Amino acid sequence: MAEYLPRLLDDDLSELLPEVGAIALEGAKGVGKTATASRLARTVIALDDPVVAERVTGRAATLTEAEPPVLLDEWQRAPMVWDRVRRLVDADGPRGRFLLTGSAVPRGAAVHSGAGRIVRLRLRPLSLAERGLVAPTVSLGALLDGDLTEVGGLSPLSADDYAAEILRSGLPGLRGRSWKATRRELDGYLANVVEREFGEQGQMVRRPDTLLRWLRAYAAATGGTASYTAILDAATPGETAKLSKSTTLAYRDTLSSLWLLDEVGPWLPLGNAMHALGKTPKHFLADPALAARLLDLTERDLVTGGGPTPLGPQQGQLLGRLFEALVAQSLHVYAQVNEARLSHLRDAKGRHEVDFVVARGQTVIGVEVKASERAGSDAVDHLHWLERTFADVKVVKVVVTAGRDAYTRDDGVHIVPAALLGP
Repeated sequence: MAEYLPRLLDDDLSELLPEVGAIALEGAKGVGKTATASRLARTVIALDDPVVAERVTGRAATLTEAEPPVLLDEWQRAPMVWDRVRRLVDADGPRGRFLLTGSAVPRGAAVHSGAGRIVRLRLRPLSLAERGLVAPTVSLGALLDGDLTEVGGLSPLSADDYAAEILRSGLPGLRGRSWKATRRELDGYLANVVEREFGEQGQMVRRPDTLLRWLRAYAAATGGTASYTAILDAATPGETAKLSKSTTLAYRDTLSSLWLLDEVGPWLPLGNAMHALGKTPKHFLADPALAARLLDLTERDLVTGGGPTPLGPQQGQLLGRLFEALVAQSLHVYAQVNEARLSHLRDAKGRHEVDFVVARGQTVIGVEVKASERAGSDAVDHLHWLERTFADVKVVKVVVTAGRDAYTRDDGVHIVPAALLGP
């Protein structure tokens, strides 16, 4: 068995499980849900085995007779176990009895939400901190707490290193593979989504090549706010018999149910007088390596600016967009363990935008992302605009770069290399 890569969510799981009836660990295939949950389980029931699934669904006592904590792996293969777990939790049995892992939301399955009974946590691909590239020196949690007024540290990574990390993937099983093996694994992953998993979700795909083109167009929209109409047009240029809007929205919903989309929604603070804020999410796949593979990008393409033109109103090259996706993936993980929310900010006219907003209580961290060593005056200007415009909250200003030095400017803006930012 491959060595387990510790996850930032490990501590949350260990702390929560003894206090709740059940935890559902959700996420795309290959992110490491089974390995993470198995470390806490005494009994593992693999429901992707049809024989095991038939036994569990046909004999209710199986769940109560097993030594807890019981891991129900790929529970969506036998959706009725969700309600059985919920009822057992309702019966005020011992806490910490069940872990459920799932890589899809069962389409049309009549399962109770589990609210108040089953705690749901999302496991994502490895963040930069979890990849063990360099020890982070800047804590997102400390920034949220107001405990960090000056930052420092030195990163050995360059922009070329980040380009390589984009392509290497954050899926634990792909770490350490050769470039060729990684590309083949990603190709197989995507083929499985198109040829098998859509069908298992009840979504008939009559034109797999069109779905794959749509996925490529979505990948080209990474980090942007392109409309789904624009994505469809890019996927089917010159075709008169285009897919209907309902079909493309079904694609989006199915990908979401498979946890393959990880879009960042807009920040819409309550009670703010500024009503003209954009409400479109930023598009991201669960792993930027999937987007890079869909676009057939090499490390040289990323570094030299090769590849297709990105979709959406935001400017920039694909390296910038995919570097932003790499940062977003990590920010999702860091925000989650700090009980914060990740979003983005853009006014309706596109004059002002902030790449990411991490919010918890009355503290907001504005994050601009630059795939270069320098922060750039435009990034700093956007952060100062955020502070001026939303004076009712405490604003912390951060520019995440592909540079080497972490430091705090005289105007209070923290410059932080991506690898040095951690939870």
